[in-house]
Amino acid sequence: MFNLLRILTIFILIYSQSYANDLKINKTDSPPKIYNWQVLRVVDGDTLEIANEFLPKELKLFVRINGIDTPEKEFRAKCQHEKILGLKASEFTEKAIKTAKIKNQKISFSEIKWDKYGGRIVAIVKIADKNLGDELIKNGLAKPYNGKKKASWCNK
Repeated sequence: MFNLLRILTIFILIYSQSYANDLKINKTDSPPKIYNWQVLRVVDGDTLEIANEFLPKELKLFVRINGIDTPEKEFRAKCQHEKILGLKASEFTEKAIKTAKIKNQKISFSEIKWDKYGGRIVAIVKIADKNLGDELIKNGLAKPYNGKKKASWCNK
């Protein structure tokens, strides 16, 4: 069993490293590569679980929408106001993804990179060429986020 885990770990490291190289942003004048991954579910307002064909199915792959922060929901929320907004942000994103699937609209991911902890992908997410992060901000359900300390949702 230990040898099987070791082999699986080595496979994942090798494959994820080559995939990580594919995910680096192209610094030339050519347009960024666009991916059209299948969205399996909405985790919260700014995080999606996507289908992956390259990892074992028990390893889940998540995409965080680049440039925004949505409020936390449920037990992760620091106050009731954040909890309510977090649920609204999740519902907004769920409705946008569901509508896109019903209308057969393209959900695209671009400017791909690994998040600062290496556990998720960060990407610009567009539905029918509309930036989902911008739509969340316009609706008061997200704030711009640059990777630094997040602003509190509890200060009204």
